[in-house]
Amino acid sequence: MTRAPEEQYTAEPFVPAGAGTLDTLRRAAADCRGCPLHRDATQTVFGAGDAHARVMLVGEQPGDQEDRQGKPFVGPAGKLLDRALAEAGIDPGEAYVTNAVKHFKFTRAEPRKRRIHKAPSLREMTACGPWLAAELALVEPELIVVLGATAGKALLGSSFRVGEVRGTVLEREIHGRAERLVPTVHPSSVLRTDDREGAYQGLVADLKVAARALS
Repeated sequence: MTRAPEEQYTAEPFVPAGAGTLDTLRRAAADCRGCPLHRDATQTVFGAGDAHARVMLVGEQPGDQEDRQGKPFVGPAGKLLDRALAEAGIDPGEAYVTNAVKHFKFTRAEPRKRRIHKAPSLREMTACGPWLAAELALVEPELIVVLGATAGKALLGSSFRVGEVRGTVLEREIHGRAERLVPTVHPSSVLRTDDREGAYQGLVADLKVAARALS
């Protein structure tokens, strides 16, 4: 019996060969069934922003608002990120933002209750990797800002620990390209912490490292 595409855990068959634009990729991603996450999500949430951005920001996965609207970083964490970028000297309008995983993974305590974010597995992150590789190949950013542990694991491997390398400039080969990366926390973690102001200032400080690396 032939296995369903989602059981293969790879987006590769859905990524168009030689896609010349992000719009082409975005349209193709709308039909991705490369892992089981597409079954429960409302829609694919592809990257958005400046197609020639000098900086690409990579988060974990879409949240509830992103899943409903079909755009990345439009919820509370996205608004906080825009504010932190501007404060650090990076124009949010000149960045490209995306996620390591393009479908919202969630759980519900009861039917019709609020959807609660659930971290994607390494297998799901790996399945979605071809989309991220295609985005990097087209945007060709000078710098990648890694937002949080999941994005870090997706790009840098399962041993990544954000606390060990945040606010530093790393040089690594990512999907066959030499890249510079600045890891920091995910903005949603700032919203969840008790010391929100301290966590926010830490995020801004890391983003200032990114701004200096671009200058």
